[in-house]
Amino acid sequence: MSTKRKASSDHVHDVVSKKKKKSEKIIKGTVILMKQIVFDLIEFQQATEVGKGITLQLVSAENANPENILGAKIEDPVHIEKWKEKPSFKNITFHVSFDWNEDFGTPGAILLRSSNDQFYLKTVTLKDVPGQGQIHFICNSWVYHENHYKPNGRVFFSNKTYLPHQMPEALRKYREEELSILRGNGRGKLEEWDRVYDYALYNDLGDPDSKKGLARPILGGSDKHPYPRRGRTSRPPSKSGPNTESRKFPFFSKFNIYVPRDEQFGPLKKSEFEENDRQGLLHGIGDKISASLFNDQFDSFEEVHNLYNETGQFGKFPLPQVIKDDRNKPPTAWRTDEEFAREMVAGLNPVLIRLLQEFPPASKLDPKLYGHQHSSITKQDIEYNLEGHTVEEALNNNRLFILDHHDTVIPHLWKINKDTSTKTYASRTLLFLKDDHRLKPVAIELSLPFEKGDKFGVASKVYTPAEKGVEGCIWQLAKAYVAVVDTGHHQLISHWLHTHAVIEPFVIATNRQLSVVHPIYKLLHPHFRDTMTINALAREILVNADGLVEKTFYPQKYSMEMSSEIYKSWNFLDQALPKDLKNRGIVVDDKNSLNGLRLLIKDYPYAVDGLKIWFAIEKWVRDYCFFYYKTDKIVQVDPELQAWWEELREVGHGDLKHEPWWPKMQTREELIESCTIIIWIASALHAAVNFGQYAYGGYSPNRPTLSRRFMLEKGTPEYAKLEKNPEKAFPKAFFETIASKIQCLVGINLVEVLSKHASDEVYLGQRDPEWTTDEKPMEYLKAFQVRLVEIEKEIINMNEDKKLMNRVGPVKVPYTLLFPTGKVGLSGKGIPNSISI
Repeated sequence: MSTKRKASSDHVHDVVSKKKKKSEKIIKGTVILMKQIVFDLIEFQQATEVGKGITLQLVSAENANPENILGAKIEDPVHIEKWKEKPSFKNITFHVSFDWNEDFGTPGAILLRSSNDQFYLKTVTLKDVPGQGQIHFICNSWVYHENHYKPNGRVFFSNKTYLPHQMPEALRKYREEELSILRGNGRGKLEEWDRVYDYALYNDLGDPDSKKGLARPILGGSDKHPYPRRGRTSRPPSKSGPNTESRKFPFFSKFNIYVPRDEQFGPLKKSEFEENDRQGLLHGIGDKISASLFNDQFDSFEEVHNLYNETGQFGKFPLPQVIKDDRNKPPTAWRTDEEFAREMVAGLNPVLIRLLQEFPPASKLDPKLYGHQHSSITKQDIEYNLEGHTVEEALNNNRLFILDHHDTVIPHLWKINKDTSTKTYASRTLLFLKDDHRLKPVAIELSLPFEKGDKFGVASKVYTPAEKGVEGCIWQLAKAYVAVVDTGHHQLISHWLHTHAVIEPFVIATNRQLSVVHPIYKLLHPHFRDTMTINALAREILVNADGLVEKTFYPQKYSMEMSSEIYKSWNFLDQALPKDLKNRGIVVDDKNSLNGLRLLIKDYPYAVDGLKIWFAIEKWVRDYCFFYYKTDKIVQVDPELQAWWEELREVGHGDLKHEPWWPKMQTREELIESCTIIIWIASALHAAVNFGQYAYGGYSPNRPTLSRRFMLEKGTPEYAKLEKNPEKAFPKAFFETIASKIQCLVGINLVEVLSKHASDEVYLGQRDPEWTTDEKPMEYLKAFQVRLVEIEKEIINMNEDKKLMNRVGPVKVPYTLLFPTGKVGLSGKGIPNSISI
């Protein structure tokens, strides 16, 4: 066997067919694969045994063989030999030669069998195929011993795209069998070599076997606690009851929970993830030890600022963007009212602010259950601060907006404050839109349910802006309470529920019901990369009972239960950005404006950039879908598409299956809208609410995650100290109110890891160059990529426009979260294709 070097990072080997026979032609090709890489103790044992080899067989797309139960004619196998000599840790390229006869026709698939240890098959490429030229097989799949794939081995289709009725007859049964394997039978233990995608309830959050207090409600499958479905792991039931899943896993491995192998992190991503985790533990290590052993309380803003340096070296955290360019030490720009308001349109949670359409603000909570919940804010509280406008004029001129954390918080607030260390409020924040398109807060209302019970309504207090004295201190504390509930809502709802959790059923259903050669599978698949793995990890260490979210964010043990309550009002169609902005009163229809929409807050970076990205995605999806679906009838008669959508509605989001808003999937427009929403959620929406977490929340005073005591009141010793010497007493009052030192440090660690872009990130618009053979879709993708480059330039220009003051703000942080391409690490820019962190 001859061997020659291809490149410094790859190895090339020649392979000949095991059995030479007369043929009209030899088809030459290349196979690129990678051997298993050893990462931890578990995988070390699995990677030590070496087998005999791999065989490949061509499967005809044109001609049948009556003796083959699956239908197609199959060529003799070729073998990859001397596997033991090949290096691990590298891509290996093998040259292969297949015998080919004219009566075989065009190869449409490859059958692979292996008596070897696991390896990652990247691609197979055939060259000079008669009448075809090159044929590419984009595999990107882990392959295990052939005993796990009896009787037919693994099948890989070429990169041609077929609707079900277009599938060559010779390949039809292979397509059907592959989908059947991926669906599984819903029973039994799932092993790492299994490729099964299946559903389960969120019955794995609690850990009652370890401690009774760690029991948590099962989410999903009930009217009381509805939830999207997650991937089935097949772990055994807990000892505490047959309906909850056990949580026993080796302490040294976060990755042993079953996720289909091809959905797991790649070797580089996995290594980086664990390294980031280790580095995070070292950041602030001295302060963590001090907080654990001595004083779990920050005493000053200077002490917080000393947690950081420029690079994050020597046990320090890297400087978050929100304080990086502030020359004041400690920084002060984050404390301004302008920055407080700006982050509602350009911060890490820019998806909630809405137009105020009635005054005072009203509640939608049932008065029979919750009593009087309407706002107590009066005209006298705000009218002096409306720059000459009356409340009626400001309402009529669309100048009043609200950040409303009242109705979502009140149903849970009494038990949160009673049963956890949290002491916080429901809040309403009113804002006025100035002539220069900046917002300013004019009132904050903090509300608590009466101790007698929810049905007696709330006790509310209104706070108005002040800069100096005790009033200025109390105003800063009021803003901190707003930040606490907004940060909790961001992590649990805007981030976890509305991106991670709601998209997982789409990942599962797409793999179960759409063949890899289906056009909609090809359209959506890049937007599901790594999502099931990161969600599984989240259930293990973040959103589980006593996990990092419960330890860090204000709802604590009621966190996921609270997200379940909010899922009841989730509407798939409302996730479309134009619809979301309309629902919040942020945009109105205007035929003279770009895309027929006019923003009422013209300088709203998330909305401005988001609409550019949304309509770019929509055009790409529209062009693509119109190419494959020439009529609505084709949508209606596509059995895979209809099964996909039915399963999404009936199973994946089954607790909401009777909602009238679900698209019927009977028209091309419904297909385009649905696919655009899926891609938007998985890419741009997640980028907007995830990758700014460290930029803004890495400095905990700016985004405190919980509060430990209620507002200081007149007549108390603490208030008297604040009144006597506000400048000296405020830092102590502030840090005694927000999360403890150790909670802050854990929270900083968490958002640092979540905000990092991986080095193997795949950004919006990026695909394998051989993803399809159809020229028109490739042209449409190119146009999409060109538009994304244009959007990048437009974002740069807007960030440099001094008139658009919300794009940078007092903290001098340009809005780049919806910049299509990004950089490794804490870059604060870039839209990955998928929810991969």
